[in-house]
Amino acid sequence: MSALNKKASGGFSLLELLIAMAITMALMTAASTLLAQALRVRSRENQKSDALADAQRALNIMSREIANTGFNMTGNGIVAADSGANTLRIRSNLNRYDPSASTARRDSIIDENEDIKYFINEADETRYLVRYDPYGNGKTVLANRIDGMTIHYFDQKVTYTAPPGGYDITGWSATPVSPENAKYIVIAIAVTLDPVGTQGSPGYQPPYTVLLCSDVTLRNTDLWNY
Repeated sequence: MSALNKKASGGFSLLELLIAMAITMALMTAASTLLAQALRVRSRENQKSDALADAQRALNIMSREIANTGFNMTGNGIVAADSGANTLRIRSNLNRYDPSASTARRDSIIDENEDIKYFINEADETRYLVRYDPYGNGKTVLANRIDGMTIHYFDQKVTYTAPPGGYDITGWSATPVSPENAKYIVIAIAVTLDPVGTQGSPGYQPPYTVLLCSDVTLRNTDLWNY
């Protein structure tokens, strides 16, 4: 009876313990790899969401303000000398018929939001989309992590292609014009997401570019020609 009790309480052998430890280590390694991959994917998605939200918000602000360029003015309101493929300066007279404003202010462009310039500012390893209002808050960063901004000027509504992973639109259906003759503007903003992890390692996320576009019809245009 005593011999049977000793045999029943003998426990695991050394070989069984080594096998169990090896299996446990393999499972822990696999679980750690899967967790690292999941964290990298989540990091990339968070990065993507933040960058695209910034760029989309900037496009919304620009589109709304550019649509009002030339308000209470002759011409399209674009300052051609300060506008081009990567920069845009617009003007409008928002308080032209505001009885509470002085005559000097009603007859000139010297108030907040009436003279605005958009441009890309390059800093250490990044680019910022800046809105500059000399009569308002000065420089305001609309979006960071911008890889590039291209502005196209047309005298009519156009169609175009926004290639996946591209930096600019292609195949526009009309000939571009100079800024002072523009009636229709297309803004293309490229956002490049940095790689996550090391190339060749599990969970590696390569860099890629997202192209966001906005079409704006200027206020002082003949829409019937569209």
